[in-house]
Amino acid sequence: MDRADLARHWDLTVRELAPLGGGMNSQTWTATTDQGRYVVKAVPAAQATPLANGLALARHVDRAGIATGAPLRTRSGELTARHDGSAVAVLRFVPGRPLTAADQDVIGTTLGRVHLMLRDAVAEWQPFPWLAEDAGHLSVQPWIRPAVSGALRAYRELGPLTTGALHADPAPEAFRLDRGHCGLIDWASAHRGPLLYDLASAVMYVGGMAAAGTLIAAYLETGALERREVVAALPVLWRLRWAVQADYFARRVSTGDLTGVDSMADNAAGLADACRALTG
Repeated sequence: MDRADLARHWDLTVRELAPLGGGMNSQTWTATTDQGRYVVKAVPAAQATPLANGLALARHVDRAGIATGAPLRTRSGELTARHDGSAVAVLRFVPGRPLTAADQDVIGTTLGRVHLMLRDAVAEWQPFPWLAEDAGHLSVQPWIRPAVSGALRAYRELGPLTTGALHADPAPEAFRLDRGHCGLIDWASAHRGPLLYDLASAVMYVGGMAAAGTLIAAYLETGALERREVVAALPVLWRLRWAVQADYFARRVSTGDLTGVDSMADNAAGLADACRALTG
């Protein structure tokens, strides 16, 4: 991807294009243009539909008042363009500092507001949960398949949960705080499922159930979910979220995927974290 490629697909005059890095599932660049600053994201062509679905949700939330890095449409009116085996999107740059685990109140409040904004969003999604117990990569270590199966079994034993559109990976660094306003970027993993899955993801990233009291309380204050549903089912969804993490890193280990990391040791570390959470 170069400046000429961008200008061919988007109505932009690109002055500078620089690698951004940081993504484990995509390649990214910052684009300085006469029209403003943007982020360019490229994913494998097989992920074009999930990316477009996520961008549509980002656009919905952005219009409702939370900055998301909404996509700029191509010259032909699409959310993405195909280039060299990839699906490419140009996203509006969202200013602000990435949040950390110390910002639990902001994370919980913003996530709850996003869920309320997405209540009426409609899209086609892969059925939840998106785990296959018979997947070959779950054999890379002996504990993985039983742990994933156990997490899925516990989830299936729950009663009906409140479902909706999900960000699906609300890590602290996906939130951007700028002059009192918090945005939420990185929508390429968006899905549909129990809203508790997003809350469980946020809880996982700030240190687990025992450490996330402030985040959970802030989320509940928004009214996105009833307290009784959170109390009854969040621990089960937290385990399911770790099962997804185990599946993700097992696949990367199995295929030798180094996207966004320096070495296989980083994938092994992610798998070890999941092992501690699911078997410890």
